[in-house]
Amino acid sequence: MKFIIICLCFSVFIVAHAMDKEMMSTKADVKMTYQDIQKTLGIVPSFMKLYPEMGISAAWEEYRSVFINPDTALSGKLKQLIVAGIAAQTPSEECSYMSTEFAKLNGAKENEIKEAVAIAAATRHWSTLLNGVQYDEAEFRTETNNIITYVKKEMDKTEKKPEMEKEKSIVVTDAQSAYQDIKQTLGSVPRFLQLLPQDTVPGAWKMMKTIQLNPKTALSSKEKELIGMAISAQIPCKFCAYFHTEAAALHGATSQEIHEAIVVASLSRQWSTVLHGGMIDGKKFHQEIDQMVKHLKFKNGKSVGMK
Repeated sequence: MKFIIICLCFSVFIVAHAMDKEMMSTKADVKMTYQDIQKTLGIVPSFMKLYPEMGISAAWEEYRSVFINPDTALSGKLKQLIVAGIAAQTPSEECSYMSTEFAKLNGAKENEIKEAVAIAAATRHWSTLLNGVQYDEAEFRTETNNIITYVKKEMDKTEKKPEMEKEKSIVVTDAQSAYQDIKQTLGSVPRFLQLLPQDTVPGAWKMMKTIQLNPKTALSSKEKELIGMAISAQIPCKFCAYFHTEAAALHGATSQEIHEAIVVASLSRQWSTVLHGGMIDGKKFHQEIDQMVKHLKFKNGKSVGMK
């Protein structure tokens, strides 16, 4: 009996010692992590202090590898524009401010930021419609594939014969003229567009055509589709995610760029959740972001994730 008691006491001592060592190691890791954050951002922002100490080292490592890494497939500017779009429709005023300031730091112009937010709004618009009417997923994928095939053929024609005369533009004034223009642009009229109330078809189509499908916007078609795909991933909307992934690939996006956009979206929601869960003071948050921007702007002449 005495032997058993001694063994139990010894086991408790070993476990307690191991736990002490683990706690000391965790505290050392946390200290080093905070030092690295301070060195990188100029401060340790309040929202990062909200993260549990046992996980902050890993969380910061992931954050840094995505947002502070100049060697990713996506540019620093596009990553922040994705965050801006996500923040706008989450919605998160704090994240909108942070991503907008960081996007500017990485060279984004006002028009590019506005377009990123518009793409986010449009993605929400179509996601709500498709899910609200309980659209058939297989039918949607077939329609998307047909659209992609048609648009690719038209793009190939233009590339081979740039001087080729374009089809006569259709003036959209009502639902019927909108359907004609949709068919000319996409090859067919998807059924989900036919589900819209007739009076709303012209405006809805013009919105899609002038922003999402317009190759002459401040953002390239590839950038817009990657933003739309990232927004879709975190809504989440399986319809929009499929469409924007296929469209992004059509406009030259690589698998690496697509996967990175998804990771940016997921991390945006992660930190937005931490920030709002901790009920961060808005005024203090803005001040901290301004401090970080000032620090990053003059640190080696480089910006966050800039190439």
